[in-house]
Amino acid sequence: MIVKVAFFLFFLMMSSTVSAQVIQENPDDLRNIDVEEKLGEYIPLDLTFVNDIGDTVALAQYFNDGKPVLLVLVYYSCPMLCNLILNGLNEGIAQLAWLPGNEYRVLAVSFDPRETYDLAAAKKANYLKALNRPGAENGWTFFVGEESHSKALADAVGFKYFFDEENQQFAHPAVAYVLTPDGKISRYLYGINFEERDLRLAFLEASEGKIGSTLDKLLLYCYHYDPNAKGYVVFAGNVMRLGGALTLILLGLLIGALWMKERRKRARTRVPAGSSTLRP
Repeated sequence: MIVKVAFFLFFLMMSSTVSAQVIQENPDDLRNIDVEEKLGEYIPLDLTFVNDIGDTVALAQYFNDGKPVLLVLVYYSCPMLCNLILNGLNEGIAQLAWLPGNEYRVLAVSFDPRETYDLAAAKKANYLKALNRPGAENGWTFFVGEESHSKALADAVGFKYFFDEENQQFAHPAVAYVLTPDGKISRYLYGINFEERDLRLAFLEASEGKIGSTLDKLLLYCYHYDPNAKGYVVFAGNVMRLGGALTLILLGLLIGALWMKERRKRARTRVPAGSSTLRP
């Protein structure tokens, strides 16, 4: 219930005045704006969509190279919220050292069946220009598709939305999904701001540590996802354990260095065999 209220308030702030008034006059519509988390479940990879170059493809095509996937459900003619979500993703991705298509993929899927692939292509061009990362076009794909398929995908990730007939707009939550390379839902990221750290740790988590450096893996050990904070926070227990382990390692190295120093000192002062300490 708390999540529903939060999404409702967020929608009221971000949507147009007319749409907000419609929801206020019809509070039952609030039940249709929600996220039902389905962590550990798989999305249907046989669903087909039209990508931003006009090809009809199955989602499975984007889950066959061992890379985690960032999925977002939006619609490109959205007057406010979807743009904020995509802007936030773009800013977060821009801060990552990793490039879409190399370490991970990004999929933006429109749930508005009225939209066409040329609109998806225009949206992609705008965001790639803003991102200004050569090569990102190979890893960030925008889709449109039939309502039955987009609705099936939305149901699979627990994304609940509805269409306001009077204003011809969709009401929906603000959320992105991080999926494993085989299509399992690994993490939900809420809101319109996506911190570089949260994206990086979510990708590390979804890839089971197969991407990133040793330092990245240590950071993943020290952080855990807090559903209340809607992000990754320091896990004190692991930090203490890691600190204790590092302390033991450093102490062992120090003791070893002192032992070697003392051993060399004794070797230099040892009397050579066959020599005598008596004077002639």
